[in-house]
Amino acid sequence: MAQTNINIRMDEELKKQFDAFCSDVGMSMTTAFCIFAKTVVRQHRIPFEISTDSDPFYSPANIERLKRSAAQMEKNGGTVHEIGAIEDND
Repeated sequence: MAQTNINIRMDEELKKQFDAFCSDVGMSMTTAFCIFAKTVVRQHRIPFEISTDSDPFYSPANIERLKRSAAQMEKNGGTVHEIGAIEDND
């Protein structure tokens, strides 16, 4: 089968991270892109969900719920803890 070249532009840091991932799983970036292309052609769709939604934690509904919870905690009492790194004492 004849081969052809494709040029892809992407953020330099993203390329480094993607290359490292591919290396970790034992494939080249070329192989990863070929797998993606073959899957798209076979399934006639992008093989993963694409969404404009950001992290649901930061959704307006969840932020409002968190604010209500914080207000209830301040009103009724409770202990507020800062989120920080968990230390391993082993």
